[in-house]
Amino acid sequence: MWTLPSSDIVLHWLSLIALTAQAMTAALAAGRRSMDWAGVAMLGCITALGGGTIRDVLLGHYPLAWVQNPWLLALTAVAAFLTILIAQAVHRLNTAFLVLDAIGLVIFTMIGCDVAWQMNASLPIVIVAGMITGCAGGVLRDILCNDVPLLFRSELYASVSVVTGLFYSVSFGLKVNQELWTVLTFLLGLSFRLLAIRYRWEMPKFVFDENKR
Repeated sequence: MWTLPSSDIVLHWLSLIALTAQAMTAALAAGRRSMDWAGVAMLGCITALGGGTIRDVLLGHYPLAWVQNPWLLALTAVAAFLTILIAQAVHRLNTAFLVLDAIGLVIFTMIGCDVAWQMNASLPIVIVAGMITGCAGGVLRDILCNDVPLLFRSELYASVSVVTGLFYSVSFGLKVNQELWTVLTFLLGLSFRLLAIRYRWEMPKFVFDENKR
């Protein structure tokens, strides 16, 4: 989710990319469910802004970003609408959906960590805040589209968020170039997620069959 511009200008611009990317994933998901344009716009806003909203409510971080900056609603709605116009030109919508979702997951995770750290939260809370920010919007999107969320059915997802958050948080205690570290974290997280999709890396599954006792 969006955070106001901080000393890390790179993260600020990446946040705009993430908002756009997540709104586009919502539009593609809405198109698969044949939603009307109002539904597409609403789903785009919920997906792009939902994770950060949940994080801010849990952390008591007010005002909410989209309340303080209503233009964020316009940005995400417009991104969703533009996706309607270009969707027919995208031949591999599933690939586009996964790549855009990966971009949003990684960037939102960093933003969530940044917000929690600025509130002087402990490291575990920083990591959880990043994971909520990165994952919750996509979960809301999938639930509203009556799909099983990617978080629960796909290759490594929450794990990517945790690894991204841990790597990004290293910079908080070190005197490193924040902009460079942000770029490195983005590349690490995005590569990790895309490799997990490509090679179908998964966490061990719990399978219980009561008939085999």
